[in-house]
Amino acid sequence: MEIYLTSELEDKLNRIAAQTGRTADEVVKDLVESYVDHDAWFKQEVGKGLRSLDRGEFFEQDEVVDRIERMLRS
Repeated sequence: MEIYLTSELEDKLNRIAAQTGRTADEVVKDLVESYVDHDAWFKQEVGKGLRSLDRGEFFEQDEVVDRIERMLRS
């Protein structure tokens, strides 16, 4: 697979690679893997939230505000 990077982005990646003692390819691979893992986790968590809503398990806005205010006062 090949991707096009602007010279600015390539420079940033090369700086990160140099600072971490890795190649730019390794940095890109790690970043893509992290993004893909996070995307999967995020979609799973959104699904959990939607299923909770379907079951009627949620807080009204006023209750959320009250809980946050109580937490901040503690």
